[in-house]
Amino acid sequence: MQKQRNERSRRTFLKQSAGLLALPTIVPSVVLGRNGSVPPSERIILGGIGVGNRGRHDLRWMLPEKDVQFVATCDLNCERGLLVKDMVDEWYGNQDCVLYNNMLEFLAERTDIDAVLIATGDRWHALAAIMAMRAGKDVYSEKPSSMTVAQGQAVVATARRYQRIYQTGTQRLSQGNFTSANELLRTGRLGKVHTVRAHIAPWDSAEMSHDWLPAEPEPPKEEVDWDHWLGPCPWRPYNSAYTRGRWRGYYDFHTSCIGEWGAHTIAQCQVAIGAADTSAIKYNYVPNDSGDGMVTEFANGVRMVLERDVEKKYWRGSCGVRYEGTEGWVAVADGYDRPEASSPKLLEDFSKQVRDYQLRTGRPMSHVRDLFDCIKSRRQTIANPVVMHRSMTTVHAANICMWLKRDMRFDPVQERFVNDPEANRLLSRAMRAPWII
Repeated sequence: MQKQRNERSRRTFLKQSAGLLALPTIVPSVVLGRNGSVPPSERIILGGIGVGNRGRHDLRWMLPEKDVQFVATCDLNCERGLLVKDMVDEWYGNQDCVLYNNMLEFLAERTDIDAVLIATGDRWHALAAIMAMRAGKDVYSEKPSSMTVAQGQAVVATARRYQRIYQTGTQRLSQGNFTSANELLRTGRLGKVHTVRAHIAPWDSAEMSHDWLPAEPEPPKEEVDWDHWLGPCPWRPYNSAYTRGRWRGYYDFHTSCIGEWGAHTIAQCQVAIGAADTSAIKYNYVPNDSGDGMVTEFANGVRMVLERDVEKKYWRGSCGVRYEGTEGWVAVADGYDRPEASSPKLLEDFSKQVRDYQLRTGRPMSHVRDLFDCIKSRRQTIANPVVMHRSMTTVHAANICMWLKRDMRFDPVQERFVNDPEANRLLSRAMRAPWII
């Protein structure tokens, strides 16, 4: 019975995608969400683009928000799109979530949608966000949110031009344990901070592969639109492994082990040291394949060290950061209830630190709630385009340092390497027509 239901759903999706049905039904804004206690005029109508495993995790945060209604999802892979539809329909107890497989049509037709969740692979994050903002949508984009410095610049410029609200998925900026560590640094309780450490992913390499997987027969376009899947990337032969997540580790599609976790931890460190609107100025090459141990330096003199294999050395768990000052240190990673510190006294008012931060900033301890609040108020989010771009610039510069195997200096005002034309050519990549910013 389940197999038959899935097959019927699949056939329905393929007919819609091929244009054999009438235009998709527009879900009007008067449709109430579960426990519809929020007036329709105050609800945020939400859609999705490329919502896979990580995106469904985001949706589990978003669906319970009573002032949000998720109405449609767009995916080039029909089976993945059906998983999202099933999830949303089960939540709302109806069959109203509409499926699309063409992003241009989705953005053009769904004028009722206020914001989109973008959870594609890395290659599409910046371009999809730009296209969505041009279509009048606010954006939650999964990280890493740009493939190059030029893409990050374009996201910032588009958000400003179209007055859009944008949040990148560095959700640890909205978690109490990481916030507490940042507050210890900000309030001076660590003394003069001289070193921060940022976790990079303990798999893959900074030196990514420039080849590609062997060709397989392309599936029907209605099942997987391969040309659209590639988007701005160079043409490569179809291989089903790419669509199952095996694009990581390939230069065409990925931002390396540095970008994988550094998108989180470098942003965390830059916000903590007051460098959210700039990037590191020095990058010291390390002779390994990952960037482990690379020392970067900011204009304020703080050094940031990229750390890969640090289990039980600086922190336990994934996406860790550590801040070291003249009066002590603090460290935190995923799975912590609260940070670890050089002295118990630093943490005795942990809860108060978080409360004080919330009172001072008006930020919730929920990354998606911060987005939705800012959509209503039009205030900048905590992980706004500038925070994303400047931290991702540090990621990209560190990658380029590893690729060219030499120390480098970067000017964050000009957003270019100093006296290094070869490195500057890597600040952007050619984009395949018609997927051009």
